Amino acid sequence: MKKERKTARQMLSGNPREVISVGPADAVLMALRLMADQDVTTVLVLHGRDLVGILSQRDYARKVELAGRSAAGTKVGEIMTTEVYYVTPQHTCEQCLTLMHARRIRHLPVIDAGQVIGVLSSGDVLEELIQEDERFISMLEHDMLYLTIDTGGAY
Repeated sequence: MKKERKTARQMLSGNPREVISVGPADAVLMALRLMADQDVTTVLVLHGRDLVGILSQRDYARKVELAGRSAAGTKVGEIMTTEVYYVTPQHTCEQCLTLMHARRIRHLPVIDAGQVIGVLSSGDVLEELIQEDERFISMLEHDMLYLTIDTGGAY
């Protein structure tokens, strides 16, 4: 019996959310306000429709606050993380988790034909894996019960 693993596209369609983004020329303060308003810790940085970076609260803390800079006077492009890892809609949930773990990241953009179609968080991916494992265990329990009843004996 093989475990069915959802793809990134399936995970996004089951939990559709707006892609929250800022531009590289935007002030960090504006990005922080957006994060607070949307109750998120990370935003994508888009130049037009192209993904050019990602900005997290960690970037702000380390590259603005600890550096003695001002959020109002600092541009997103000056502090954003430019090495952005992403997946395509065909990547499985397990592949997404493996990449997140290997790269120590919590947010994973999903890109289709060069355009961002969504973002998966580590929580999204872990929740999906847990649900998939619970469904698999339930199927195994059902099969074991069926075999026990069908054969009339213990397994």
